[in-house]
Amino acid sequence: MKSNLDLMDECDVFPYPGTEAHTSLVSTLYTLLSPTGTPIGYMTEVVFNALVKVPISIKGELEVNRSARTITAFTQPTEKERSSAVAATCDFWRANKTFEVLAGWRDELYPVYDETVEGGKVYDIERSASCLFGVVTYGIHMTAYVRAKDEKHGIKIWVPRRAKTKSTYGGMLDNTVAGGIASGEDPWECLIRESEEEASLPEELVRAKAESKGTITYVYIREPRAGGESGLVQPECQYVYDLELPEEVIPKPNDSEVECFYLWSIEEVQAAMGRGEFKPNCALLVLDFFVRRGILNEGNEGNYGEIKKRLHRELEFPGPHRGA
Repeated sequence: MKSNLDLMDECDVFPYPGTEAHTSLVSTLYTLLSPTGTPIGYMTEVVFNALVKVPISIKGELEVNRSARTITAFTQPTEKERSSAVAATCDFWRANKTFEVLAGWRDELYPVYDETVEGGKVYDIERSASCLFGVVTYGIHMTAYVRAKDEKHGIKIWVPRRAKTKSTYGGMLDNTVAGGIASGEDPWECLIRESEEEASLPEELVRAKAESKGTITYVYIREPRAGGESGLVQPECQYVYDLELPEEVIPKPNDSEVECFYLWSIEEVQAAMGRGEFKPNCALLVLDFFVRRGILNEGNEGNYGEIKKRLHRELEFPGPHRGA
């Protein structure tokens, strides 16, 4: 059975700055810089070599410092031009089947931020390609629950199972509602959209009853269950929401991404977590829910302090998470 700290370690994988492990791993990576020289991502050697091989007519000029292991790319004058160069580069890789991860092309754009760049956004990037550049991405995750007076903790949680056909973490358990925040999209509006798309939850109910509970942050290193190449660095910030549902409102799949929903007691959720059934970052969202509600505490979790601290890890790169 996996411990809560095991679940933390499976998602928040990237070593912490100031450790020997961090120094060792970073020495194998290239740091991606914005046009103003701000670090915005970590790129593996394989991705770096692939980027170098993209024709200059597509990507533009690169500035590489091999001793410092930094690369400045996409330095076109405007955000629109930079985004076009990034898109052209990713299209080139996709057409040439350079990376397996691009087989999961989403036609969704994620923003890459740097407040020192005019407008605060460096460029947009295709969602499936964001992990190739190791930039921070953003999403929303919501836990929906119902009151259950006969349960020890007084609630039950709605837990969806991902469709087995999904290319990433197929068949694993998820949070009630979860999704990526597209470029130009507000987290709250993303929540409203995803609640209807994934769980058939009425917009008026979500707008009236969903509660913002801050954010969690972590740095994942992709492995086979994520689909595509392993070893890619994936810093993420998730905006967290809770929603108490009346008994008569039952989440239902509204797209091909969710197979079914279970209404589980806290003990049933904990057992599934121990079996490793939850998607790695979704397990962290459940841990955060348990911490906030006192289900997980210093009295029943020996690693409580470490878990609580690591749920809000400081990310090395800029973005709105620093003000969240």
